[in-house]
Amino acid sequence: MTQTKPTVRRFAGWRIVVLATITAAMTGPGQTIGVSVFVDPLIDALTLTRSQVSTAYLIGTLLGAMALPSVGHWVDRIGARRAMTMIGLGFGTGLVVMSGVQGFITLAIGFTLIRWLGQGSLSLVSTVAVTHWFQRRRGFVFGVMMTAVSALMSLSPILLNLAIEAYSWRTAWLLAAGVVWLIVVPIGFFGIIDRPADIGQHIDGDEAARAAADTDGGPSHSRQEAAGEIRFWVLSLTAATTAMLITALNFHQISILGEAGLTSTEAATMFLPQVIGAILAGLVVGALSDRLPVRFLLAASMGLLATGLIMVEIVEPGWQVVLYAVTLGAAAGAQRPLAATVLPRWFGLANIGAIQGLSTFIGVGASAIGPLAFSLVRSGVGQYRTTALVFAAIPLAIGAASLTVSEPDRNESAR
Repeated sequence: MTQTKPTVRRFAGWRIVVLATITAAMTGPGQTIGVSVFVDPLIDALTLTRSQVSTAYLIGTLLGAMALPSVGHWVDRIGARRAMTMIGLGFGTGLVVMSGVQGFITLAIGFTLIRWLGQGSLSLVSTVAVTHWFQRRRGFVFGVMMTAVSALMSLSPILLNLAIEAYSWRTAWLLAAGVVWLIVVPIGFFGIIDRPADIGQHIDGDEAARAAADTDGGPSHSRQEAAGEIRFWVLSLTAATTAMLITALNFHQISILGEAGLTSTEAATMFLPQVIGAILAGLVVGALSDRLPVRFLLAASMGLLATGLIMVEIVEPGWQVVLYAVTLGAAAGAQRPLAATVLPRWFGLANIGAIQGLSTFIGVGASAIGPLAFSLVRSGVGQYRTTALVFAAIPLAIGAASLTVSEPDRNESAR
């Protein structure tokens, strides 16, 4: 008896987007905004200094980032479905480990697990899961996805803090682990489909003939080949610059805005305008990335970041600080859809997990050193305003370099 390939009438790509958005948002306990609510309880319970906790976090982030290129290659080999299931199990286990930390060493181990498996690996596999389903509308799709992820992830510190206040910080980690297992693992095992061809569909869905001709229409590079191209490094450095400086500014936000005359409560509320800016910029840039040359969008994102840093010099209570927060959020939101959209366009889908893993490693590594670098320069110059002006030179230089990047031509794509 001949077995026929199962088909699904409705294009499954949009379902994959929804599921991947949920799993990406579930990285919240492993992200800086989620971990931040545990810092003071960890300091009190483990009798560590703030610098020791920060150092453990730096170690964990760097060690976790180092594994991401290998994780990306592994995702390419076994597929997003199996990878997401196993990463979800591992991330939940890492959160359980965090509930039992007793000192600096175990804290560094716990941070390594949740930064590697949560912030890095689960984010990576969620992106790869969607990448295989869209080509022509990839920019719009990732703009919507990254915007929704940002909005959902902003709930993480609120919910985790409520759990800490209602129970304890150790119980909060356990609850987070349970939620990850209950949501991410079933989504990975039952919901994710690796590629449209697995169920008789085509990339982009409704235009099957065109999509079939264009599938993997970009160049088919290995990770080593992609890393040998200038355009890869310009794209990765724009993402890394954003990760480094946005993380630094957010990490020191209470102190920066306190220097500008805001109370700690007022400074904390400025994360909301950042989310609004990120949502608006993510939607706009995601849609434009399907239509405009990438170099202009990369330069614009760097321009927004430089503007935000320069605004530290003039920020004060009132509309200026709100505009500053919106600008920072827009800089972050503008960057998020670009790598997810552009890497598969430039380098194809065959090794996209490995290529995105390398790019993510660069960004996560940069985010790890950002707060420390910002703090060291601030110690040298004496104030945040001058520090921000010093760092503004970085996105200005990277933005100028991005204007030299050209799209690969079709002949190169077909090699």
